[in-house]
Amino acid sequence: MVNQDDSFIREVNEELRSERMRSIWRRFGRVLIGAAVLVVLGTIGKVGYEFWRERESSAAGDQFLSALTQIREGDREAGQKELAALEKEGFGAYPVLARIRSASLLAEGGDAPGAITAFTAIAKDGSVPQALRDAARLRAAYLLVDTGSYEEVAAEVEQLTNATNPMRHSAREVLGLSAYKAGDVARAKEWFEQVVNDGESPRNVANRAQMMLDLITASGKAS
Repeated sequence: MVNQDDSFIREVNEELRSERMRSIWRRFGRVLIGAAVLVVLGTIGKVGYEFWRERESSAAGDQFLSALTQIREGDREAGQKELAALEKEGFGAYPVLARIRSASLLAEGGDAPGAITAFTAIAKDGSVPQALRDAARLRAAYLLVDTGSYEEVAAEVEQLTNATNPMRHSAREVLGLSAYKAGDVARAKEWFEQVVNDGESPRNVANRAQMMLDLITASGKAS
């Protein structure tokens, strides 16, 4: 008798659970299906986007390398055309890299004013990553050592000379070179000493700064 009662109770409980599930399904079935569909579509979209992004990035990378190869092998015109196309239609960081390389080509071709303008435009472009903007500032500043004033060089890179900026070493060097060229030996010496006294200065930059300090001392113009 007990077994029959237990069996009856189980059947009732199962029926109740079944009815409860049917009730829940009637009320929320469409919502649950919709949510499941959204999850599936989201997954498909994410995978598809990642595939597209990887393919586009790979294609842009191949095009950038192709342009560099053509330039290196002497076909400058074809390389510049590929770089120009990347600037307009490239993917990821490659349009910016193409802009930087195009500006470098202007400098290599003797068009310092054009290169400075191009590098300055990159430095002022808020959509460009900060590290690349700072690098563009430095390139413009090095060109300005020969073609501009100390004030123009300082306007580009003095903001990079603080103790936490990873590009401070080169920024101090270029300011020292510009000051020395302008005849301001005392200021040049200050910048070169900052390079030499910074324990994190790259060896090649520190060595060049020390050479300039030695030159200043040998000239008898050191204060």
